[in-house]
Amino acid sequence: MTGQLAFVESPVQLLNVLEWAHTRAAAPDAPRTAPPGAPGPADATPPAGAPGPADATSPLTVVVLSPTDPMSRGQLRRMAQLARDEGVTVHWQEARGGRGSLVRTLRQLARPLRSAERVIIGDPFSRYVQLLLTLFGPRHLTVVDDGTATMEFAAQIGRGERLVRWHRKGRLGPRELVLAPVTSLARRRLAPAGGRTVEIFTSLPVEAPEGIEVTENSFAWTRSRFGPPLLTGGADLVGTSLVETGVVDAGHYDRVVGELARTHGATRYFAHRRESAEKLHRIAVETGLQVVRPELPLELIARRGPVGRTIVSFPSTVVHTLPLALAGTGVRVAVCEIAPEWLRGSASPRAQGFLSGVAGTAALEVDRLTARAAGPADRLGFG
Repeated sequence: MTGQLAFVESPVQLLNVLEWAHTRAAAPDAPRTAPPGAPGPADATPPAGAPGPADATSPLTVVVLSPTDPMSRGQLRRMAQLARDEGVTVHWQEARGGRGSLVRTLRQLARPLRSAERVIIGDPFSRYVQLLLTLFGPRHLTVVDDGTATMEFAAQIGRGERLVRWHRKGRLGPRELVLAPVTSLARRRLAPAGGRTVEIFTSLPVEAPEGIEVTENSFAWTRSRFGPPLLTGGADLVGTSLVETGVVDAGHYDRVVGELARTHGATRYFAHRRESAEKLHRIAVETGLQVVRPELPLELIARRGPVGRTIVSFPSTVVHTLPLALAGTGVRVAVCEIAPEWLRGSASPRAQGFLSGVAGTAALEVDRLTARAAGPADRLGFG
């Protein structure tokens, strides 16, 4: 395994690796551009030492660092087959397969990591990826989206802060203290330096730190391979794992899902892969919504169709990605903002500001919805 080596731990990461490869193959020497709203000139030229057209012809190998939850594994296996259909070499690595799996994985990946000209990662906050980066520093590094955390990653790198997921508390626990040296070294490896370039491939409006290139992900591969979708007459809701991550109160969330369903005539609820079975059962019983566990990332599911003429989501990556994937189809995307009173007392102090930023920076064609914790359904209108 030489050339370009990608490490993915989620279906969305693998989708965005395919989008990155498609963009490079379509215009290998085109100037990189920033997504709408991001700073920097659209015709910025690459810095000295940045990769050129050779990237487009270098072999791409994807290593799947397999997660443990069944839904993610199922989606990843289907995404891996799509990648193989595109001519990409995919290696499935049981990186979390019990005792000894970490050492075994590091031993097996040592040689390809050392020989890779470019390493592509999807989650710079991943302890697994951080450990790999501390052992082997690539010449060229690309970070692709794995949710809205890309925005926080770019901001933290720019401010020189330690890498912490936005929904985590600021205090260091015992595990974080032990891993602090790993995180610190990984942060340096994730920043541009002499002989190393860093690229962010994103559909999100990030504030790129000095020296980091931003390449726009327009979901060109998705649009070229799937759809356009058949549109149904109703609306679809997109679920979120904000309850499972301890950010949003479960009672408030269930109530607002019901209000959104009634207000917008929704019939289906697309579950996030991390939502609990108990919560999804409760939503189905109390709202009458058909709960759908997608077999692929939502961008592909929506593009293939059928899909509602309106898609309503809470603040998440899809309010940025779906308008791109569904461009020209007539689908209306709306984001329901998170009211402060929905947050749990244990939520990170940064949670409200981050979620507001995700909603506020969505594409101009995305409608904003406002709601209150216990307000009537007619308060969940388009704003």
